[in-house]
Amino acid sequence: MLPDLGKYSDTVLSAYAASLLLLALLVVLTLWRGRRVRREMDALEQRMRRDG
Repeated sequence: MLPDLGKYSDTVLSAYAASLLLLALLVVLTLWRGRRVRREMDALEQRMRRDG
């Protein structure tokens, strides 16, 4: 299933691994920031309701 990459297999596979790791990190950071912003928006909405 894995193509024969010859002498470059280590380089190619490490590049794939680094790319997947960076993509996973971007997804995690995006989800984390989205939750943080949602909490801040909820707090702001609550403050706006109280202050009228």
